[in-house]
Amino acid sequence: MIQLWDRFLAHRAKKVRSYIQGSQGLYSEFLPPYAPELNPVENVWGYMKRNPMANDAPYDLLILTKKARRHGHSLQKKQNLLRSFVKHTPLFLRLK
Repeated sequence: MIQLWDRFLAHRAKKVRSYIQGSQGLYSEFLPPYAPELNPVENVWGYMKRNPMANDAPYDLLILTKKARRHGHSLQKKQNLLRSFVKHTPLFLRLK
């Protein structure tokens, strides 16, 4: 199995690399830097900002966090929509 990640610092941590090296059949590849069009997560954030959270101006970071989590959990139930974010990228990915 190949784990495809962006270059977020936590994904490049020594503990993560050590775990992947110790796992048989697990490989890690990174997306190129500065290529948001290849990262399906960018499509998720764009959707969240334009749809469920549009025109919402929370006055507190805690409220923003709660709303983003709530909408994110709601999005988890929409598998077809999530698959569309992956299909929208020009990557050759196989979805299960």
